[in-house]
Formats: sequence, structure tokens, C-alpha cells
Amino acid sequence: MTETMDMTDEIKTADEAVSWRAEYEREHLKCADLASRVADLESANEELNWKLNRIRNNPLWKLSRPLRNVMHWGIRQWDRLRNCGGVRGVFRKLDYKKRERAVMSSYGTESFPDQERVLLERNAEFPRMVKISILVPLWNNRREFQIEMLDSVMNQTYQNWELCLADGSDEEHAYIGELCREYASRAGGRIVYRKLEKNLGISGNTNACLELATGEYIGLFDQDDILHPSVLYEYVKAINEQGADYLYCDETTFRSGNIDRMLTMHFKPDYAPDNLRANNYICHFSVFSRKLLDGAELFRTKYDGSQDHDMILRLTDNAKKIVHVPKLLYYWRSHAGSVASGIEAKPYAITAAKGAVAEHLKKHGYDHFHIISTRAFETIFRIRYEIKGTPKISIIIANRDHTEDLRRCVASIREKSTYDNYEIVIVENNSTSPELFDYYGELLDCDFAACAGEASGQGGTQAVHDGGCIRKDNITVVIYKGEFNYSAVNNLGVQYAAGDYILLLNNDTEVITVNWMEELLMYAQREDVGAVGAKLYYGDRTIQHAGVVVGLGAHRTAGHTHYRQSRQNLGYMGRLCYAQNVSAVTGACLMVKRSLYEEAGGLEERFAVSLNDVDFCLKLRERGLLNVFTPFAELFHYESVSRGADDSGEKARRYERECESFRERWKALLEAGDPYYNPNFSLDRSDFSLKLNGQ
Repeated sequence: MTETMDMTDEIKTADEAVSWRAEYEREHLKCADLASRVADLESANEELNWKLNRIRNNPLWKLSRPLRNVMHWGIRQWDRLRNCGGVRGVFRKLDYKKRERAVMSSYGTESFPDQERVLLERNAEFPRMVKISILVPLWNNRREFQIEMLDSVMNQTYQNWELCLADGSDEEHAYIGELCREYASRAGGRIVYRKLEKNLGISGNTNACLELATGEYIGLFDQDDILHPSVLYEYVKAINEQGADYLYCDETTFRSGNIDRMLTMHFKPDYAPDNLRANNYICHFSVFSRKLLDGAELFRTKYDGSQDHDMILRLTDNAKKIVHVPKLLYYWRSHAGSVASGIEAKPYAITAAKGAVAEHLKKHGYDHFHIISTRAFETIFRIRYEIKGTPKISIIIANRDHTEDLRRCVASIREKSTYDNYEIVIVENNSTSPELFDYYGELLDCDFAACAGEASGQGGTQAVHDGGCIRKDNITVVIYKGEFNYSAVNNLGVQYAAGDYILLLNNDTEVITVNWMEELLMYAQREDVGAVGAKLYYGDRTIQHAGVVVGLGAHRTAGHTHYRQSRQNLGYMGRLCYAQNVSAVTGACLMVKRSLYEEAGGLEERFAVSLNDVDFCLKLRERGLLNVFTPFAELFHYESVSRGADDSGEKARRYERECESFRERWKALLEAGDPYYNPNFSLDRSDFSLKLNGQ
């Protein structure tokens, strides 16, 4: 009897533990959601205050307006001259813009193959001359659009294609069937047309096209768009050379029936899963192996309006080799009623897109996530992942003197952060400032000089530059005694860290968004993610960091995209509005699992000051991990305050040595190019400008 009662008590205790755990999880989720809301409100409030401060008026301010306008005009003209290199620089810039417009025009009809090239491509023999079935669902298309679409398929240089047309048009558009039958009569059996009894919608009509298809590969083509004559040739070439089972290309919108009148040229990155979840950047022209369907529906009617995003998410999950052909080969017509002219033409697409992404995330094991439209576009999403538990984050800050910078940094962490399970590990490197030592004493509640002496007397067992450490609550000061080496300093700090996650942070940063740690952690927790980086601004609110591209810049090592753009800038194709995959992020604010940091060997100490963060991220990429930049963790970064400029003397020579070492170490990767940065972009500029004359 007693044993039975004991067992009953144990069961009750276990049930209570489960109940308490469930309650804790619910409260934890509420807190995380509240922190996110606070962050959004803080950001909105801060932005409004900034705008109000700019436009605040008083009588004196209004009276002086004409004078200020003249003065500001003069300053702007002077800045333009100075930034462009004087009068000659202005003309060089105008010439650059003129040449860029010329380059843009070369992506239209000027890029079409001449007769000699047509014959070369048409006569090309590949080991696999795969048949590509192009599916075009038809519904009340305009006559001229229908003709241009059909012509663009008929004019393909690669000939083993099949055009499958399922027509749900009404009687008023009977000419569509007449046109299709006319083209089919001269296509040698390669055009298959079926008139549907009723319109089945975009998904149903496309699935009806698939029933007609006999090809090994399937291509999806909209009825009012145009294909480049060489697109199928380029795709079959990639299938043979790279074993591609899913392919896509770059695209542009155009208007007025003239593909040379381009509106938006979209030069895409290679396959990037985080980008695709947030934004259907792949879109056109998708061609894939029929085997990827594996018996599943092509388009699902429940996702009408975003059926292509749903399909792309499912099929890229199944694909073994996704290939991006970095050429502008698809022309998306913008007209009233098309999505190219604005999502308001199909408002139901927003709900469908969120549903497709949600199903995809659940399939990958994610739960309790939020999908929110962003200011860039209604179907460009911010995804908030659930944070599992409350793991400790160790914030590692290298420091030498610069008391006020460190004070501002630490104060912003303490005062603004909504995540509370963290520690700050400051690695002190040969400072001489009495004010700094007083500040250390304030943080540690001790006489720092005396405590440091005791720490040094402990023997320094970690390394020759290890002078011990002093701890107080969640603050640790580690004493580094060697010459400055950013990599070594941070590696030493990690040795003294107690957290499951490492957050490298520069001492010249200041927190803006209150849930910055949560925004980084939600990605760092994922098994497929290596390093996660934040969006950083200079004091004037221009962008310092929004992801790193390898090969960018004068030294052809690495550079930051969107550099010096306004904080309010949406970024190229909305990229500043969603989390995305990048080759690297800056070590000024970088989070990574501690286990990964150690497995990758930490920061490479031969890169004493520069490129150690990029090198570290590339090591993580070598391990098959994704690096992520999120624009939703924001900080100010008053760059180079601690170490000064690198533009002259020994610093410049040291930088060049490190650049040379980086280029040697990552030679193959640099030659291949950054997969997240389209090769059509210039490596001389950070604003996604097109290459001029191949440079």
C-alpha cells in the first residue's frame, strides 16, 4: 500500500513538473513576443523622434530658412565636388552613369544572338539532349501578348522543346485558340493545345498543362511574358555540365511591349534558403526535373496567387543540384492586372504566400514562428523563429583605453537589452588610461589595479599573453598582455566565457534595438547556421554593415554591401528588409555557437586586425553551414575608433600583408565569386551597380 502511495506521489510530482514546464514555456513565449513588440515600438518611436527633430520649427528657424537653403545648397555642391574628386570627378560620375545606361540596354534585344550564334547554338550537341516541356496556362490573354509569347518559344535556339497550352478562356477570347492552333500547325508537333471546359484558375490550368507534358524537364512560363532566345540552350548546357535538376535565371520587368524599356532588373544570388523563405526571389524562369515532383501536385489551388512560391519551396527541398544561370533571360511584362505592376493586383497572394512559407517551415521542424510583411513589399517577409530555452550568451569585447566608448557600449547592453541571460567578457589589452581602470573598478566593484595584480599573480596558465581575469556577477575582465591582435584577444576571451553562445562585439558599438540578442540568437540556434551578423550604422545613420561580399573592393578581398546608404533605404530588391544568407558578417557584432567557434579553431591569429571575421565565416561555410545577416538587430558602430585608420604607414603595410594572405588562402573561392552576389555586379562599388566593360 505504501509503495502504491509513493508511486502515486511520484506521478503527481511528475505531472506537476510537466505542468510547470508547459506553463514556463507559455510564459517564455509571451516574454519573447513582448520583447519583439517592444523592439518594434522602440524602433518606430526612435525613427519618429529622428524625423521630428529634423522638421521641428520655431519662429527663428523659419525666418532663417532662405539663408539656410542657400548655405545648404552651397554645402551640397561642395560635397558633390569633393566626393567626386572635383569638377573632373563630376564629369567622370556622369560618364559612369551614361555608360551604365548603355550597359543596361545591352541586356535587352542587343543581347539576342546574331545569326552566326543562332546556328552555333542550334547545332550544338549535348550528351543529354533533354526535352523541356514548357507549361503555359491560358486565360483571356491579349492577342498581342499571346503572339509575342508564342514567338519567343518558337525562336528558341535549342530545339528539343514542347509547349503545353491549357486554355480556360471565355468565348470572347476565342482568338487565343485560333492562334494556338495556327502556331501548332507549323511547330512540327511541338505545341500541344487543349481547350478546357471551364477556367480552373492559375493552379488548375497549369496542372492541366502538366497532363499534356512528355518532357524530362518542366518549365513554367506566364502567358504574357517573353523568353530570351538562348534560355533553353543555356539551361541544357547547365544540365549537362553541372547535373542541374532545378534551374533559374535573372529577369527584368518591362513595359509598353518593348523589352528594352526595362523597369526593374533583378540580378539574383545563387540558391539561398533564408532569402527564399523571406522572398520568392527565384521566381522566373523555373525549369526542373520532372522527378522532383515525385507524384505530388505541381501547383496547389489553396496557394493560388503564390502557387509558384509554394512550388519552388517544395521542389528546391527535393533538388540535389540547384543552378542559377546568372544571365538576364526572362522578360516579365508589367501591365494592369499583372503582379509585375504591383501586388495590389492580386491581394490574395499575400495570404497565400504566408501560408506557403508557414507550411515549409513546419516541414523543417520549426514551430511558434511569426511571418510578417515588411515595408519593402507585402510578400517580402520578416520571420521570427522561436527561441529554445534561455541559453547564456557570452559577449566578448576587446578593449584598449577609450573609456567613454566602452562605457557607452556596456551601458547600452545593460539598459536596452530585453534578453537577460548574458555575461560581458571584456578583454583588456595594455590600456594606460587611469579613467578606464576606474571604470573597470566601477564595473567589478573593486580596486582594479590591486585586483589586476592579484590576477596576474595567478600564473596565467592559458597562454603567454594571459594575465588572468577578474569576475563580478556577469562581468569579467580578462587581462591580455601581448601586442594587439584582434583574433588572439577574442580567442582568449572565449576561453574565459561561460556561455553556450559567443557574441563578438566591438567596444565602439551601441545597441539600438532592444531585442537585438534575441534576433541574433533565433538564427544562431539553428543547426544549419554558422555565424549571424547585425545591421550596423555610423553615427550619421548611414549603413556601415549589411553583410559581406568576398572579392568586393579595391583589394579584392571582401567588402560591405549597401555601404553608406541611408538607414531608410530598402536595399537592392528589398534586401535591407529581410534576413538573408551571406558569405560573411563583420566581427563587430557576430554571434555563433561556442561549439562551432571552437571546432572552427576560433579566429585565425595570422589575421591580426583585418579579415579575421571573414576568414572565420568562410571556415564555417566550408563546414556546410549558412551565415546569416539580419537587419532586425541594429546597432550603431563608430568604426575604427579603437584602432584608428589603416590608410598609411605600417598599418597600411600590415593590411596589405593580411589581404595577400587572405587572397592566397581563399584563392579558389575568390575566383569562383561570391555565390550570394551576382557576377553582373561591379566589384568596385558596394551599391549593386552593374559592371562596366566587363569590370
